[in-house]
Amino acid sequence: MPQHYLGIDVGTTAIKALIVDESGSVVGEAEAPQELSVPQPGWSEQNPTDWWQGTIDAVRAACAQADIRDVKAIGLSGQMHSSVLLDDADEVLRPAILWNDVRTTDQCRFITDRVGKTGLRRLVGNPALEGFTAPKLLWVRDEEPGLFDRVRTVLLPKDYVRLLMTGVKATDPSDAAGTLLFDVRRNRWSEEMTDALEIDPAILPPVRGSASVTGGLTADAAEALGLRAGTPVVGGGADNAAAAVGSGVVEQGTMQTSIGTSGAVVAPIKRPRVDPGCAYIHSTMPSKTLGISWESSCPQERRWHGSVGCWLVLKEGRPHMTS
Repeated sequence: MPQHYLGIDVGTTAIKALIVDESGSVVGEAEAPQELSVPQPGWSEQNPTDWWQGTIDAVRAACAQADIRDVKAIGLSGQMHSSVLLDDADEVLRPAILWNDVRTTDQCRFITDRVGKTGLRRLVGNPALEGFTAPKLLWVRDEEPGLFDRVRTVLLPKDYVRLLMTGVKATDPSDAAGTLLFDVRRNRWSEEMTDALEIDPAILPPVRGSASVTGGLTADAAEALGLRAGTPVVGGGADNAAAAVGSGVVEQGTMQTSIGTSGAVVAPIKRPRVDPGCAYIHSTMPSKTLGISWESSCPQERRWHGSVGCWLVLKEGRPHMTS
């Protein structure tokens, strides 16, 4: 009997489900549109519970198209950086602050002043940018202290869906690297960063490999999705990291350009380099790192000189200055 595999992407504008057979041919696909909330200029939020309903809708539609009710395994990808804050009962405390939200400029300045630009590169391989997760946590602590005191877990979007699927809290190295709290060189949460920012490391989930099985579908999740209980769910990866592997971009000297809700140039490298034009995350491939240069909004912003500069650094191994 043919085996099938299910991929789920927790995207900004839609939850997407894709089913492939053992040859990699697509046999079913569907998506469930997602709404974006903009409470104030520069803010961007979504309700995490909407992602779960979108996942149910997309998976059921894709399975109906493929005419199947069983898959061998499930992989997850999703938008990076966005913060899902849970209480001690794993209930969502507030709408998720998304990667394209720019309210955290003051918090980024605080992080840079506290840790230093050199310290940031040394500890987490990245500058303090508004899109990253850590500044969002500091914003909630500064502006909503009562709510922040109730935070017991911080998850990324795909990992919240994983929790509802399996009951397991976990992330993968590529998504962890987008928090500004993960040491991309040592492949672990940075104790120095959490200490410097006074963030309790206990709220951060365990980090598992992208190809590792993190759990199986619970009976309730299986019933909701129309799948078999116990179906393995693997670690998965951040959207850009997963897309790079899917595009065959796994060796140094290759690159991927994507233009969607945001635009990004992604290129594999041997190790992070100190360059202000790039951010660094783990690949979903073991022992590989990705350099990324991106614009937060497309097509409104097309300042691709930054991305081209990043690409030249990664390919040629030398700084390339752009005006």
